[in-house]
Amino acid sequence: MHSLFRSSVPEPAVTIEPFPAPFPTIEGAALAADFLGKRVAGDFYDSLRVGPERVLFGLLDVAGRREDNRVILAAAQEIFRNAGAELFSPPDMNESEAMTELSRRINRSLIETSSGVHPCPAFIACYHEKVGTLCYTNAGHTPALLRDQSGVAELGSTGLPLGLFSHVTAEVPTIGMAKGATLLLVSRGVLECEGRPGQATEELGLERLKQLFQTAPAGGADALCAFILSSVGAFSGESIQCDDQTALALVRAA
Repeated sequence: MHSLFRSSVPEPAVTIEPFPAPFPTIEGAALAADFLGKRVAGDFYDSLRVGPERVLFGLLDVAGRREDNRVILAAAQEIFRNAGAELFSPPDMNESEAMTELSRRINRSLIETSSGVHPCPAFIACYHEKVGTLCYTNAGHTPALLRDQSGVAELGSTGLPLGLFSHVTAEVPTIGMAKGATLLLVSRGVLECEGRPGQATEELGLERLKQLFQTAPAGGADALCAFILSSVGAFSGESIQCDDQTALALVRAA
């Protein structure tokens, strides 16, 4: 017998949680990322192979708490994967133009999904494994650090965060990664984490991160991420985690 009455209890909403794809194997290099503690905010990283010689990767920091921004994160990830594969796959494409268009589409998706302004600092890059070049855009994200025999250089912001304006422009530089060079990228939560209670109140900051990067033991991308995050944990001790803490590394073999 079928009841004519419906339950007044609403069905639970489907929770969308974006997950990064497995990192692709890269000839002569390695890419890895990890995070400390639990996800509480809007950090998200992802990567995919977009051609025989190119790998696209990015670290995004969507504003807001995790429970409120999952749908926005999922929309940004869908554009990153689908548009990234579309724009970077043609053999005769221009990397700078493709990166500019990808940023524009992610920006538009953020605004449309949130129905308004929703800031999202982002670092997105395309690595060419044959020649070791990196085409990137830094939309208001923390600086990436590039370490090679000459020292550590900052890859600072090249434009405003995504999700703020309907029309966004940014520079798209291309740099070379020498053999043995390493790229390190961390989220704002790493730089802004405070020292262990009772010992230090200042934030970790970019200069301390550089020192950690310089003294990191030799190893691959996974080992570097683990070293940086364990050092962050030792620095902050039992401090309450108020933001996501993520590290991403690209290591080109010597």
